[in-house]
Amino acid sequence: MLLAVDVGNSNVKFALLDGRTIVARWKIDSDENRTSDAYAQWLMPLMREYAAVSAMIISTVVPNILGHLQNLGRDHFNVEPIIARNGAVNWGIAINVDNPASVGTDRLVNAIGAHEQHEGDLIVVSLGTATTIDHIGDDGSYNGGLIAPGMALSRDALAAAAAQLPHIELKRPLNENVIGKNTDDQILIGLYWGYFSLIEGLVNRMKTEIDKPLSVIATGGLSALFQRDDALFDIIDSNLTLKGLAILYNRQP
Repeated sequence: MLLAVDVGNSNVKFALLDGRTIVARWKIDSDENRTSDAYAQWLMPLMREYAAVSAMIISTVVPNILGHLQNLGRDHFNVEPIIARNGAVNWGIAINVDNPASVGTDRLVNAIGAHEQHEGDLIVVSLGTATTIDHIGDDGSYNGGLIAPGMALSRDALAAAAAQLPHIELKRPLNENVIGKNTDDQILIGLYWGYFSLIEGLVNRMKTEIDKPLSVIATGGLSALFQRDDALFDIIDSNLTLKGLAILYNRQP
């Protein structure tokens, strides 16, 4: 089986795939000090009921974690991981930006996963530590996008900078009211509906700029918060990056 690993700023996601089908997945918080042995001690018991790992591919936006995961593959699975980064893999897509090497590998992997599953032009919205919105051409090309702070990052910054404001749980408000009656609700309303409006507005501006029929796909750890808001996204796929990694692995010579 293929072990796909997606390293984000907040979490490291692991998935076992049989071909392109995810048969199991797990996640753990991102910790630059977690060793390969510590990963193995946590992960190996979870994997006992599945077939052995025969290959491994890693995408990371946290470079200091990469070495530990490479050693996990070498020392505990006896495989040499493929690293999804510019210059190391065959992306199989055009990267139409000023400096292709500057594009986060997670965004390129998302482009691959989205294009493989959906026809036509696409907008991919990734809701994680950062919020990214990208245009994927109908030929699968990555055509650029934008980056904004993520909702959790804004929540944490607000709590850290304002002494009297609490650190709240991120969730969907109970209703669509935007006049809150207590501090916690007011913060939640500002974050949730503020980001809803940010995403809605930026996606609409991007649609106007692209000026073609397209679909909007959401992914990332916070995408599930918006699953009840059908008008915002056409598709929510929290496994998009992991699926894209499996496709990318199969493109390598």
